[in-house]
Amino acid sequence: MPGLVSVKTPPEAPPLRIIVNGENNHQIRSDSDRSEPINPKTTSPAPRRPPSPSPSTSRAKPSPDRSSGKKKSPEKPIIDEASLDNPDLGPFLLKLARDTIASGDGPSKALDYALRASMSFERCVIDGQPSLDLAMSLHVVAAIYCSLGRFEEAIPVLGRAISVPDLSRGADHALAAFSGYMQLGDTHSMLGQLDRSIDCYKEGLKIQMEALGETDPRVAETCRYLAEAHVQAMQFDEAENLCKKTLEIHRIHSPPASLEEAADRRLMALICEAKGDYESALEHLVLSSMVMIANGQENEVAAIDVSIGNIYMSLSRFDEAVFSYQKALTVFKSSKGDNHPSVASVFVRLSDLYYKTGKLRESRSYCENALRIYAKPVPGTTAEEIASGMTEISAIYESFNEPEEALKLLQKAMKLLEDKPGQQSTIAGIEARMGVMFYMIGRYDDARSSFESAVAKLRASGERKSAFFGVLLNQMGLACVQLFKIDEAAEFFEEAREILEQECGPCHQDTIGVYSNLAATYDAMGRVEDAIEILEYVLKLREEKLGTANPDFDDEKKRLVDLLKEAGRSRNRKAKSLESLIDPNSKRTKKEASKKWSSFGFRN
Repeated sequence: MPGLVSVKTPPEAPPLRIIVNGENNHQIRSDSDRSEPINPKTTSPAPRRPPSPSPSTSRAKPSPDRSSGKKKSPEKPIIDEASLDNPDLGPFLLKLARDTIASGDGPSKALDYALRASMSFERCVIDGQPSLDLAMSLHVVAAIYCSLGRFEEAIPVLGRAISVPDLSRGADHALAAFSGYMQLGDTHSMLGQLDRSIDCYKEGLKIQMEALGETDPRVAETCRYLAEAHVQAMQFDEAENLCKKTLEIHRIHSPPASLEEAADRRLMALICEAKGDYESALEHLVLSSMVMIANGQENEVAAIDVSIGNIYMSLSRFDEAVFSYQKALTVFKSSKGDNHPSVASVFVRLSDLYYKTGKLRESRSYCENALRIYAKPVPGTTAEEIASGMTEISAIYESFNEPEEALKLLQKAMKLLEDKPGQQSTIAGIEARMGVMFYMIGRYDDARSSFESAVAKLRASGERKSAFFGVLLNQMGLACVQLFKIDEAAEFFEEAREILEQECGPCHQDTIGVYSNLAATYDAMGRVEDAIEILEYVLKLREEKLGTANPDFDDEKKRLVDLLKEAGRSRNRKAKSLESLIDPNSKRTKKEASKKWSSFGFRN
């Protein structure tokens, strides 16, 4: 998550469609059943999860209940509970649910019909045989729950739907199971539960590969979908492997330089950039741009130019970055207008570039131009786009050493996202940044509150094992130290150590920073032996694996020597107060502090 990746919803995203499996909706079927060209998009009857940071714009979100519409909805019939045993009633009620949705009368009435249909199908099961009609009706019920924003209620319904199909009974049952897992993954994603979402997608992919084979074009689309989810979860190695598989399948089934391959390369470029492999990212983007140019996709070429500019800026090739950004800006202004959020996003990139090259006046001017666009967005601009732009601008104001203005922008961004489903991880990332800024300006209570809220959201979303979560716990521990809550700080540092050891390894700088903070905390608590053990371990790591040239090595060595001397004098010494450890205005004399603990600080 992030940072966390801010997710944008394309302005042209279609409204909710609740799809009922039919004869032409099968994504898993035998070759002999195909009479039409295969749609490469992987579909499930579920509302899709929020778009990932990939270039694809085909993901749609559930929309709120809509009451407008010209069609007259069917009147609700009075149905006796005993009549649910009629095998003809289930299909009739399911059709009523579908017609009600199509009429635009809102999903509440459709939900009642769909629930009754599922009850009828369940009562009419013959000899305990699995009923695909029951599975289909449950998928519809879950989709309606999602359209109402009742995602938690959709999850057990989908769990029941997944248990209905029998994979040994052929492609139709495999389709039902595949659709159920994908829809369940989408629903978990809307709740911000990325780990559970990914597990569901993996199960769906496994079923699809067993039914269709590993090189079917539809398998490629599911691989890409899962890769996007891994990108959202910052699991780039897994995303890269899936993206490579997608490219291999498209090379088999698609013509050279196809649009599918171009989209795959844009996703691969995003993954390579995240992993710091900028040259490979640039290569993928250039190849993708050539395909888009050949197919006349002007706006897509401009979007790729922005990504190319980002790579050039990461490589400190600033002149080439400016050229790429200006090319994109010209296209966006001519095709979308001067006040489109795409124009604002390029302004933000140019502002960042000019700040890095020392042109502060130009940087501030581009920031202000972008904010003017976000203040009066054109129709169709999503809250996610505005929030993402404000979050990026806040980072630039932070660089200007204007934390108060940066905090205002982050608060506005958070307010825009707070009612949006699937944005909890993004909000947690914003709160984490706010916590860091509060910490920097000395507002430690506010910092702790922001960190605490972010931690709670990430725990609820299942991201408690990510490296970002470990870094966040470290920051929260530092805020507790400043508030003299030593026991709480130790708990957060210990949890951060466990996560970062697992995710980053013991030699990573973030992990070593947590070791140092934990040693300082243990010493403040009077746990001298534990502090000594940690510092000895850190010094051993530096001597054997990292080298001793790091300036922290001498500081850590001196601190360990001081601890050993003091432990030798008295193992039961009085614990040092936090004030004497971290407050430069403590009662100890400067001479004393310089002699013993001048470098025993806490690390961000």
